[in-house]
Amino acid sequence: MSASPQTPLPSSSVSKASGYEAEFLRFAIDAGVLRFGSFTTKAGRQSPYFFNAGLFYSGGLLGRLAGFYAQAFLAAETSRLWAADGLYGPAYKGIPLVSATAVSLFQQGRDIRFSFNRKEAKDHGEGGTIVGAPLAGKIVIVDDVISAGTSVRESVEAIRAQGATPVGVLIALDRMERGGTADHPSATSAVQEVWSQFGIPVQAIASLNGLLSFLRASDDPGLSQYQQAVQDYRLRWGVSG
Repeated sequence: MSASPQTPLPSSSVSKASGYEAEFLRFAIDAGVLRFGSFTTKAGRQSPYFFNAGLFYSGGLLGRLAGFYAQAFLAAETSRLWAADGLYGPAYKGIPLVSATAVSLFQQGRDIRFSFNRKEAKDHGEGGTIVGAPLAGKIVIVDDVISAGTSVRESVEAIRAQGATPVGVLIALDRMERGGTADHPSATSAVQEVWSQFGIPVQAIASLNGLLSFLRASDDPGLSQYQQAVQDYRLRWGVSG
């Protein structure tokens, strides 16, 4: 059931700093996944920072990343943002993320089933496009970021097609910026559009607000020098939340 246009559009549930947010941002910077400088986004905007989750490409990095995903998931359950029976990772980036997150959750005492999709249906063996646990009950989608929302829409359709219910999306970073392009920006962010279209909340490990707080608190001149540029970007392209 989608939210009505009059329903308030929340940003991620951790737009205000969470206990693990600063630790995650430090980790992402040290891993070279979160970088600062001048980058052109897909929307054609000049951004002072860039986040590439594809660079979490070693076992150690993925293991630590999964730990943060697990913390964010458990925080969402504790705050009753959602109650989940399973996890779903959209191909391709969502596959290692959902698998590693399920392992990390088990290590923290929460055993939960998971599944993911393949891009092309298998015509032998078990067949179909879903791998892992059958999609049933309440499902949380696990992905890296939300850009245009295409991955979320396809995931929602796949989950509902199996008779299950999508109840949330778990991502690494909420950029908290308006969708669309530089020339034609939308009024809401990609995260807010997920709520507007599907009535599904999004939990992020970190957000742009958290990044600003991190930079303000940093005693590293190499990082704090970017605070004003990120603040200016937030003022120009950001959404409330």
